[in-house]
Amino acid sequence: MYDQQTNSLWHHLRGEPVVGPLARTGVRLTVLPVMVTSWREWRTEHPDTTVLDIKTGYVRDYAPGRPYGRYFASPDTMFPVSPRSDQLRTKDLVFAVRLGTAHKVYPLDALRRTPVVNDRVGTTNVVVLGTADARSARAYERGTLTFQPGAVPGELVERTTGARWRVEEERLVQPATGRALPRVGGHVVYWFGWFAFYPDAEVYRP
Repeated sequence: MYDQQTNSLWHHLRGEPVVGPLARTGVRLTVLPVMVTSWREWRTEHPDTTVLDIKTGYVRDYAPGRPYGRYFASPDTMFPVSPRSDQLRTKDLVFAVRLGTAHKVYPLDALRRTPVVNDRVGTTNVVVLGTADARSARAYERGTLTFQPGAVPGELVERTTGARWRVEEERLVQPATGRALPRVGGHVVYWFGWFAFYPDAEVYRP
């Protein structure tokens, strides 16, 4: 990706400018949470959302399944990629969490089997939540707490006390006390792409 202000080319996984006036300046983008979901699910939770029209005025077709539908359905990459790792399949989807210099990936297949994962990334305790169809995930700081699924969607239960927590976009909230735990940045990416730039990547194993 590139920015139109300086015409610098940016590395979209590292968040660093690699070509142009900003390259080698030490600038780095802040990692923000990104969520893949269906329109129906999102609209249910956020009925006042503003939507970007797919009729952009350009010839390219942005209808569902395009323009990369064939690529998403294929096990092959568009171009040769090196290095590679056989820890996971080349185009397995993983949820990547990066906190400072620490980073870890969570295979979406694992989150499909275990939708609430209490774990640690570097020195930060996190809870990772897979979605119902495991196409994406969220991660939140959890401090010293340990969570398990609640009785209804969008709810977690703290194992020790039985306290109920509500899952929100930017935080976890305990309604009874107002206590909140912040969300941390993360996004879904192909395994081959992440490993190519983070060859020391730690992979979550159930």
